[in-house]
Amino acid sequence: MSDNTVQTYTVVINHEEQYSIWPTYREIPTGWREVGKRGREQECLDYITEVWTDMRPLSLRKAMDAEV
Repeated sequence: MSDNTVQTYTVVINHEEQYSIWPTYREIPTGWREVGKRGREQECLDYITEVWTDMRPLSLRKAMDAEV
């Protein structure tokens, strides 16, 4: 990829509902899936900031809810 090319990313999520970004030209790793948001790096990071309001993994949230 040349330095003049604008890199596009996709937002991905895993089974623990943890978010990340991944370059669109690469295959998404096993255990992750796309959430439908693509764009430049900062656009994707801004999206994650907006939607990922509880940073705890899903399994921890479920365990803590069960204790209440």
